[in-house]
Amino acid sequence: MSTATPRRDAPPDAAHRSLRRRLLAWYTRTRRDLPWRRTRDPYAIWISEAMLQQTRVETVIPYYERFLQTFPDVDGLASADLDEVLGLWAGLGYYSRARNLKRAAEQVRDRFDGALPDDVESLQSLPGIGRYTAGAIASIAFDRPAPVVDGNVARVLCRVHAIEGAPQERAVQNRLWEEAARLARGPRPGDLNQALMELGARVCTPRSARCGTCPIRRSCRALATGRVDELPHAPPGKRPKREHWVTALLVRRGRALAVRRPEAGPLGGLWELPGGALPGTGGALAGARALLEERVGLRCEALRRAGRFDYAFTHRQLEVEVLVGTAAAGRTRLSGYTAHRWVAPGRLGELASATLTRRALELALATALPPREG
Repeated sequence: MSTATPRRDAPPDAAHRSLRRRLLAWYTRTRRDLPWRRTRDPYAIWISEAMLQQTRVETVIPYYERFLQTFPDVDGLASADLDEVLGLWAGLGYYSRARNLKRAAEQVRDRFDGALPDDVESLQSLPGIGRYTAGAIASIAFDRPAPVVDGNVARVLCRVHAIEGAPQERAVQNRLWEEAARLARGPRPGDLNQALMELGARVCTPRSARCGTCPIRRSCRALATGRVDELPHAPPGKRPKREHWVTALLVRRGRALAVRRPEAGPLGGLWELPGGALPGTGGALAGARALLEERVGLRCEALRRAGRFDYAFTHRQLEVEVLVGTAAAGRTRLSGYTAHRWVAPGRLGELASATLTRRALELALATALPPREG
């Protein structure tokens, strides 16, 4: 269970060469047929890697296909309207990824003549491309011996080498990247990196690992010592903060108010119904009315409840209360939003918005609009 750190520039030894051979043979036999594995187009690979961050493969596939149909190359994405990009991303979450893709495409067009660079350093100079994504693009698209470490790779390496400590710790991170770099040196670095990720996703899973089918089980120190379920160590737990939110469908002269969030921060640049967090556990319409009037500068009348639901962010658990009402005449004055529109209620769903907003809108429209006849 040694945690001794190898030299950063240490070449692959016989053990690492054996690991490489077994991983590549297993990947060649069993890899999943995924759309981004049918191309060597750096742009398409970049889009897939951005979408796959913290998102399941099954969820990504239809988004990936629609995105490439609409924006088939860097120039198409660079010249697109941000609303259209966010609209295609709606429901995929972590919307900063979409904003960064758009900004990075503009820089690729302007700085690199429309072609993604093939080295890790240049790739990391682009918005939204960190060490992992740069390594994935460089190795898969350009056959560069660049390492990758994501959650799946970290779990595999922690178990194979019985690395103590949580993967989030700096010393553990350094060790993981060094081990991944040694494995990446050699033929087919892109396939090697994908083999590690695939192994973590399908075999070396967080719970109930399928060790009997693992191609590198003979080299796994965690398996040899009965510690597969213990490694990697989990970071200290953090209870999500619970917040009470209100969001409201405010109608005036047959049109509803939509507001746009600032580009920085969660759900940046997306459209939503006005609202926000209420202090305490909330629930009082008077507090909701005051919050709404502060945020849009309009007096809210005839507010009533349309329903509520729970919504989870990474570190926050929201209890969302949906209201409907009317907005009095007057000039809209925004606080915390960058733009507003008055839209026919039935067309609010056409705006680029997050899942939270779409759920709230469904409840609000069911309350505010009369049922269809027949």
